[in-house]
Amino acid sequence: MPFAFTSLQRLRGLPPPPSSPSLPHLRCVLSPLPVSQCVPTGLKSPQSLFRSRRRHLLIRSIDAAQLYDYESKLSARLESQGKLKIAIVGFGNFGQFLAKTLTRQGHTVLAHSRSDHTDVARQLGVTFFRDPDDLCEEHPEVILLCTSIISLEKVVKSLPLQRLKRNTLVVDVLSVKEFAKTLLVRLLPFDFDIICTHPMFGPESGKDGWSGLNFVYEKVRIDDEESRISRAEKFLDIFVREGCNMVEMTCAEHDKCAAESQFITHTVGRVLEMLELESTPINTKGYEKLLALVENTAGDSFDLYYGLFMYNKNSLEMLERLDLAFESLKKQLFGRLHDVVRKQLFESAETAPVLLENYKVLTSGKNGAATSKPMGFQDVASSISYPVPSSSSSQDRLPLKIAIVGFGNFGQFLAKTMVRQGYRVIAYSRSDYSEAAQRLGVSFFSNADDLCEEHPDVILLCSSILSTESVLKSLPLQRLKRSTLFVDVLSVKEFPRVLFLQNLPLDFDVLCTHPMFGPESGKNGWNGLSFVYDKVRVGSDELRQVRCDQFLGIFAHEGCLMVEMSCAEHDWHAAGSQFITHTMGRTLEKLGLEPTPINTKGYETLLNLVENTAGDSFDLYYGLFMYNVNAMEQLERLDLAFESLKKQLFGRLHGVLRKQLFEKADKRKVFREKPVLPKFSQDVTALSSPNWIQVQNF
Repeated sequence: MPFAFTSLQRLRGLPPPPSSPSLPHLRCVLSPLPVSQCVPTGLKSPQSLFRSRRRHLLIRSIDAAQLYDYESKLSARLESQGKLKIAIVGFGNFGQFLAKTLTRQGHTVLAHSRSDHTDVARQLGVTFFRDPDDLCEEHPEVILLCTSIISLEKVVKSLPLQRLKRNTLVVDVLSVKEFAKTLLVRLLPFDFDIICTHPMFGPESGKDGWSGLNFVYEKVRIDDEESRISRAEKFLDIFVREGCNMVEMTCAEHDKCAAESQFITHTVGRVLEMLELESTPINTKGYEKLLALVENTAGDSFDLYYGLFMYNKNSLEMLERLDLAFESLKKQLFGRLHDVVRKQLFESAETAPVLLENYKVLTSGKNGAATSKPMGFQDVASSISYPVPSSSSSQDRLPLKIAIVGFGNFGQFLAKTMVRQGYRVIAYSRSDYSEAAQRLGVSFFSNADDLCEEHPDVILLCSSILSTESVLKSLPLQRLKRSTLFVDVLSVKEFPRVLFLQNLPLDFDVLCTHPMFGPESGKNGWNGLSFVYDKVRVGSDELRQVRCDQFLGIFAHEGCLMVEMSCAEHDWHAAGSQFITHTMGRTLEKLGLEPTPINTKGYETLLNLVENTAGDSFDLYYGLFMYNVNAMEQLERLDLAFESLKKQLFGRLHGVLRKQLFEKADKRKVFREKPVLPKFSQDVTALSSPNWIQVQNF
């Protein structure tokens, strides 16, 4: 075969050499002879016999050069160097959750658990070991402890550490860190490296990826050998590659922050879970966030929650602060209520105040008032799409003249939309809002008589709950048209319904409404937000029916979800959604919660809840309590739920204390003596014993 034209020549564009079929191959013998003495193989030579006994090296030209991809080879080598052999001890839900990402990144994953997870491990590409000795004899570089807080000590003691390499890296993922750190330092040989970590996410919150989620860690003990430092970085890089927000802090700092972010979040979630809260047709955004919080915390076992309480020495203080905050809020509510009762008992009034007891009388149609819809709470009103007035029909009607009484933030908020839709808006308030009214294109009246003499089609009351009665009674109703439509926008509905029926002439129409939004939640539009209404008393005359529909059309035109339900139904739902939401928000506000470097999504929900409710006046919250007949029952249920949760926690704690007092004593002495249960006072004394202090200080 002739010499071939080389790839280098081809690349340079050189023509191939002429073919020389007679040119023999050259052989170069492996001998001390120089290459220049090599001869054609077809010729005889004195050294031929000598060469024949040697192994010959045949030099042949090749058709094309073999490309060597140094970049990919180097990349593959570096990639393989970045892989770890990781043993997951505790292959439950969380261990399997982590294993998916570890195997996807190319790490070798082994697993051991008391339960048999062989099938699941096989599906994940993990080698499962029933015997911990077999696992440790594989010499994993990293032992990843994914056990529960309660079983950590038992699991570590059960591992045959002598079968591992002396420099193995041990990592935990517990929700408390000081306890884990102290335990691992005490139980592991000094040669072992230790990293304490806490992925601030789990199978539910991390199901769509870990990007942006917090990963907290402390390098508790890493030898200064380069390979061991590199191994620790490789492990942490697993979470860096997934986009985690890496937060390095001490275990003590973590537990202090976690007592707020985690323990308080789980406590609120579990208390609300006991209330058996359900979605309502009039959910607010805050209430929906609370429902989501309940769903997220309810999926965790009580053992996990108890671990957050028992093994974080800051949690007891947070529980006490939460208890004090709730008691303080109740004192505020009942203090206001006591003042109202005193006023009724000792101060004379010209007219009897509207009391909750009057509701049943007025709903029966007494004094000529038309009866409302049935008050059955079991019939949940369905959300309906209220028809938007067509352009042809609206041209036949004159725009409504709407008088807003109470031109504060909410009155101005509604006025903007009404003016934009072409309605004529006039306003009256005890405070002077003439400048604000002028900017909005609203005529402002400082005198109620002047306002009423304008003969508005609709009187829209935007006053606070507490002042609604006095404002209504101060209006010169005789100066209005006899068929005027009265509308309120209060957060409670039975109270204004009774108030209207009690104080307005029979000729006046009554529409009770509740926009389930405000200047903050509705600043980007009202589309999809709920608007609840009850046509309490609307005359059968066509013009009065059309006027009512035209007013409702203002909100339908903006895309509101129009929900028609009785005032009684509204208040029943609102006691569960609005009042509970505001109560939790104001209780947490008293704790002075602040963002931490390790916020969870649930904790951020609570911070947002505090921000939203803190902006409302206490009068609004008190009105939700005072003027909703169902609020007291909900407050009592919330109180019972909190007390029940505390009993669960301290019941477990009492069991641990009893175990320390009795099971660690000399068994022979215990059997000889008659066992006597300690009195409560003895238990309290035991809380200050050295054993108890040791548990709390780990």
